[in-house]
Amino acid sequence: MQPLTPRGFRSTTMNMGLKDSGHDFAVVVSEVPARSAAVFTRSRFAGPSVLLSRGSAPAQRSRGMVVLSRNANVATGPVGAEHAAEVRRRVAEVVGIAPEELVIGSTGVIGRPYPMDGIRAGIDSLRWPFPEADLPAAAAAIMTTDTRPKHRSVRVGDAVLTGIAKGVGMIEPNMATLLTFFFTDADVAADDLDAVFRRVMDRTFNALSIDTDTSTSDTAAVFANGLAGPVDLAAFEEALEECALHLVRSIASDGEGASKLIEVRVTGARDDAQARRVGKAVVNSPLVKTAVHGADPNWGRVAMAVGKLDAETDVEPARVRIAFGDLPMHPAEPDDALLARAADYLRADEVVIGVDLGIAAGAFTVYGCDLTEGYVRLNADYTS
Repeated sequence: MQPLTPRGFRSTTMNMGLKDSGHDFAVVVSEVPARSAAVFTRSRFAGPSVLLSRGSAPAQRSRGMVVLSRNANVATGPVGAEHAAEVRRRVAEVVGIAPEELVIGSTGVIGRPYPMDGIRAGIDSLRWPFPEADLPAAAAAIMTTDTRPKHRSVRVGDAVLTGIAKGVGMIEPNMATLLTFFFTDADVAADDLDAVFRRVMDRTFNALSIDTDTSTSDTAAVFANGLAGPVDLAAFEEALEECALHLVRSIASDGEGASKLIEVRVTGARDDAQARRVGKAVVNSPLVKTAVHGADPNWGRVAMAVGKLDAETDVEPARVRIAFGDLPMHPAEPDDALLARAADYLRADEVVIGVDLGIAAGAFTVYGCDLTEGYVRLNADYTS
């Protein structure tokens, strides 16, 4: 069965010598002009690809993206900036568009320049028009330590929306996330596209954390070429959120070394922002992560994670409720039978931790994963 693909997009992938095997270079571009929206990392060490793309984003007319994986091209000085600009310019020349119509992304090891001889030769071999878009192949090409490609397609009216993403480590998004791109043939006004995209990113990718580390290369963008005609804006936002949330959950469950997806649902907060802070404190706690990994029903670690937010002075322990799934752990004083049931629950592939603050109606859900020996081993040996 052919995957759903939005009309009018073309793509190519290849190996540029950054990875030992598999493709490490992807281009996806609309045949016709498109509207776009994008958000990027706030890291003070943002790479030149981010700086280039951020500079072009306000025009809202990007037609697609070019990504190199396994090399972040970050902290490489003026040479790195020149190389990023050259890659974008060369690909744009092949397609016959302005460089500013391409978002460029780069992900992988920090501090190493691109091997430009091989990259130049690879780009010189490209011929436009590329084949019709193979977005699952593009999702595979942008991976680094991911164990599987991440992509999702949904229908919205007569249009198709497809999202791809990569990322399993160095993930604590701050206004954007890792690398994620959405392609649609829906006709959406530029300002509407930007507003919807930012709202959805805030509710989905900014609700994700693997290890509390914000990447230098975070880039998220959406491209809409309008070939399927207009769609209901509310339906488009719903479809974009469904697609984005699927990718978020896939990333969380594929976190480096992860064996379990952790979902923390915070309710009863003063406002949604407080609920987000509490959720992030819980999902980012190494002690909570390791307890979940070991199926240890140690709800006290969840209480600790909430309690360390000492600026949240309206959080009163007597009002807080903590649950594993639908099992109440605090203030229930669980007996041995309940603890055994909780341990069984924590052995599942997906674990929900509930925290109700008992203050007001604020709520937010965050996503993460457990912490395993695999995470330590992978990152201890990442560049060696």
